[in-house]
Amino acid sequence: MKHIIDPYLPEHAVDSVFEMIKHYGVHLKIVNERVTRHGDYRRDANGYHQITVNSSLNKYRFLITLVHEIAHLAAFEKFGRNIKPHGEEWKATFQRLMVPYIRPEIFPPQLLPLLARHFRNPKASSDTDATLSIALKQFDEKSDKNYIFEIPYGSHFRIYNGKIFRKGAQRVKRFECMEVSTGRVYLFNPNAEVELLPH
Repeated sequence: MKHIIDPYLPEHAVDSVFEMIKHYGVHLKIVNERVTRHGDYRRDANGYHQITVNSSLNKYRFLITLVHEIAHLAAFEKFGRNIKPHGEEWKATFQRLMVPYIRPEIFPPQLLPLLARHFRNPKASSDTDATLSIALKQFDEKSDKNYIFEIPYGSHFRIYNGKIFRKGAQRVKRFECMEVSTGRVYLFNPNAEVELLPH
């Protein structure tokens, strides 16, 4: 198993992550990219723990995602299955499991203060922390996608499901964008990845 996870993780995290996987009895599946999520955790009827993580994630996001999902398993085991999936028990568990990795041997120095801030009160997804998400993105392979905040006001863009929008004004943190076919307005986080369309 260690040789399977090795290419997906920062070098100095591999041994301890492997021990965590063994400790919690995780069956880890590395899967093709899913647009709507980076990973997930499921326990089947036989009590079998399965975690899936997208293979397309960079090493730092892969580590955060894997520990995020193991934290679900650990929180359910400690506090019972009636807790909220991203409630206080999960947050405390995620912090406890993740903090030992927030060090310069594992993460680049520019990510460390952002991670320290994020893990004071971790969110259900690191993508909702726009600053951290954008900082993590610089370690991805290059793509033809743009962030909403990068594209010009009034420009048209396509999202993963093929729907086309026109970018509008920024409202506090998020951008109002109108779906071209229906005229309905939706709010987009600044770090939403979209495909900019030619005029």
